Amino acid sequence: MATTKSPSYIRFLNLLDALDRINPGKKLDSIEESLLDKIVQCANLKESVLVGHLISLAELGSQATLHGRLKNLSAMGYIKMASNTDGRKKEVLPTKLAIKRYEEISKCLEKATKTA
Repeated sequence: MATTKSPSYIRFLNLLDALDRINPGKKLDSIEESLLDKIVQCANLKESVLVGHLISLAELGSQATLHGRLKNLSAMGYIKMASNTDGRKKEVLPTKLAIKRYEEISKCLEKATKTA
């Protein structure tokens, strides 16, 4: 029986699944992943992202849903919220845990694309 190599994307998904099994309490749903993606992307571009901006992303869900997901991300330690000088707006920042998560995802992608 001939064995076939699985495509890189399938290997990548398998590696991500293994990461989730290592940290079972830190599993994110699709909305939380999308929000965290946006937050980390803005941080990498040195752009500030405010809570108000994130909860207005209607394509991801209602404002109540998004606010709840932001609270979940904060409780899990992936984000922190910092008030601006007048206290009316809160900037959302990724934590070291969030950055580490994306570094691990990057390692999974690199490993999946290696042809060995």
